[in-house]
Amino acid sequence: MANRETDPTWRKRSNPEPWEFAGWGTAAKLELGDESVPIQTLGVSSKQSDHLGELASTAICGNDITSSVLYVSALTIGVAGIYAPIGLLLVSLVLYGFRKVYGEVGAALPLNGGAYTVLLNTTNKKVAAGAATLTIISYLATAVISATEAMHYLHSILPSIDPAPATVALLGAFALLSIVGITESSKVAVVIFIVHIVSLTMLVLTCVALVFTDGFAFSLDRMFESGRQVSPLTGIFVGFCAGMLGISGFESSANFIEEQKPGVFPKTLRNMWAAITVFNPLICVLTLLVIGAASTQEYENSLLSELARRSGGPWLQRLIGIDAFLVLSGAVLTSYVGVIGLVRRMTLDRCLPQFFLKENKWRNTNHWIILGFFLLSCAILVLTGGKVSALAGVYALSFLSVMALFALGNLFLKKTRARLPRSEEAKLSVVAVCLFAVLVAGVYHVTVENIRSLLVFVTILGGAVAIMFSRILILRLGLFSLKSVVDSFAGASHHFQKFLYNAIENANSQAVIYFSRGDDLKILNHAALYVLRNEQTNNLIVINVYRNENEIPPNLANQLRVIDQLYPEIRIDFLAVQGAFGPQVVEKLSKRLGIPKNCMFIGTPGTNFKHSLAELGGVRIIL
Repeated sequence: MANRETDPTWRKRSNPEPWEFAGWGTAAKLELGDESVPIQTLGVSSKQSDHLGELASTAICGNDITSSVLYVSALTIGVAGIYAPIGLLLVSLVLYGFRKVYGEVGAALPLNGGAYTVLLNTTNKKVAAGAATLTIISYLATAVISATEAMHYLHSILPSIDPAPATVALLGAFALLSIVGITESSKVAVVIFIVHIVSLTMLVLTCVALVFTDGFAFSLDRMFESGRQVSPLTGIFVGFCAGMLGISGFESSANFIEEQKPGVFPKTLRNMWAAITVFNPLICVLTLLVIGAASTQEYENSLLSELARRSGGPWLQRLIGIDAFLVLSGAVLTSYVGVIGLVRRMTLDRCLPQFFLKENKWRNTNHWIILGFFLLSCAILVLTGGKVSALAGVYALSFLSVMALFALGNLFLKKTRARLPRSEEAKLSVVAVCLFAVLVAGVYHVTVENIRSLLVFVTILGGAVAIMFSRILILRLGLFSLKSVVDSFAGASHHFQKFLYNAIENANSQAVIYFSRGDDLKILNHAALYVLRNEQTNNLIVINVYRNENEIPPNLANQLRVIDQLYPEIRIDFLAVQGAFGPQVVEKLSKRLGIPKNCMFIGTPGTNFKHSLAELGGVRIIL
């Protein structure tokens, strides 16, 4: 496009550093050939038969959300008294709206990552990475709390078990199961989920039988015994805010959507909503009728066990204890599955070190992600001394923040990606109500201690992500400092300088692709600015895929030459590729150029585009 000899800006430069001038771009045509290639996706397997069906997918995330029945009744009755069931019904109503919010995003962007993915494709990478950090924190808190509580339930059945080392063993067992693979993990999740639903159904039936045996009027008297005295409006409000913690796990399905068969994702949302809509308010009402509001707090940590003892006797109490252990263990598995999909996606987008992508030869799973999550969970367990109360605030704020960010992502999707095809769409009013609801619930849980605890986690995990975003700047600062070393250290300084130069070059070496359909200078400039602001690279390749040569935009090469001169720190190459833009072309280019599909960008496809974004294997929408 240009050369150093003819460009006036180059001649004004004096020994520019590699990061200041990446070289001038080139223009060329690339022949891909007509042979077909197998399409690789971001999921565990490209084989449809290996993807998860409705029951398995529902079980993985359902174990997490339905485990809330173990604590949500005690939690809401403790603050709302007899108005707790109404608060839980309002939670179900809000969650029905979130079905639409998540359904629209999943239809438009069927990719792993949840809130991270929708914000990545509608805002910028830094905002998306912030959402991902909060999601990981939520999973860490869920895993540690669930594993600890599971072992306390097991300890009540088998007193000889020491909860502390047993909790570590449980976290390790599910880490090993995750290494075996999601298909095998799902089989365990299905068994746990079925046992849990059957156990809850038996508990409900025995409680209903007891209420009518004792006399409904007598049970109503017990229900209205002096518990927490609050006004109706206050009771409903605080019951709703506390009950919002009972939907944790609903966000998990979006983090492994690529591992689900087509059409399964909205069904998992429906099934999770139905489960907590039935069980959470119903068991709350039965608790008030059988135990009473005044006595509920006596059994705060074992409410369902006491409910089972009174309604069915010791055998049902033991069954509920075993079920509690199993379903809380299932919530640990949900955390592993969710974090694997999210961290893998972040690593492919170069937000985290690339060694997380390494796969073991045994099962081809990402063992470093799993091991890292296990070690972090154990570290938190040790630092908190096994006291889950220290994590409760972190769990509440991180989870509600993720839900709010997902709703915001939906709004951004509507505004900036309106042309993106989707089979489902949430009304703007529904998204606004959902966003307002989680913000209100979040404010309710804001305390100085909760904020302080959350900031500790954000600083540690967010700091690691921030280092990845700033690694070139850090290396350049190190290089600058090194150049100031006194002459006596010149020898050692030279070798270290070389090391830093190589490190900067390696960090910048990953080229990225932008597929351009036209030659609009404004759009091309926006694409270049996006890459400069969000990616650590010194090479942007702009590709135009054409069927006939006369379809190549006539001014595209000239416009890119202008932009190439505007941003000397990045080299802008132009490639004209014959073919029809779609999964085959993307796959061929990825293999031919050695560029991951996560480093390929497009503008928002129109309604006539016959492929889904999932078929493109992780190609990002940036305009």
